[in-house]
Amino acid sequence: MQLPALRTLALLALPVLAAAIPENLGIEVTQEASCSRKTQKGDKIDVHYRGTLQSDGTEFDASYNRGTPLTFTIGGGMVINGWDEGLLDMCPGEKRKLTIPPELGYGDRGVGPIPGGATLVFDTELVNIHGVEKEEL
Repeated sequence: MQLPALRTLALLALPVLAAAIPENLGIEVTQEASCSRKTQKGDKIDVHYRGTLQSDGTEFDASYNRGTPLTFTIGGGMVINGWDEGLLDMCPGEKRKLTIPPELGYGDRGVGPIPGGATLVFDTELVNIHGVEKEEL
């Protein structure tokens, strides 16, 4: 009798999981790539990016300018929430344009050249998933 109850709980949890990805996060794939193992929470990844303000297009940061991608653990709270969600299920070589509202970015406080309440646009490129072998194209 416990089995049907567990099935019911599992089915009730599905809408909650689907709702976990914020609807106001804009994700546009600008260059597709295929792979059998996509990014998932807990992966250490290397990402190149260019960040601009949606309001006027001002660039505030870019890893391309430094020649080195940013390395971090996805889902570990090391970056803004818009990145932790927007870079999931991605293949190396894939490029995405993320449009991140303030509540998934820096909120009302702002940071450095980013004013409070800013919507951010990031052009991102997944370079590598650490510990996952690159597949032949």
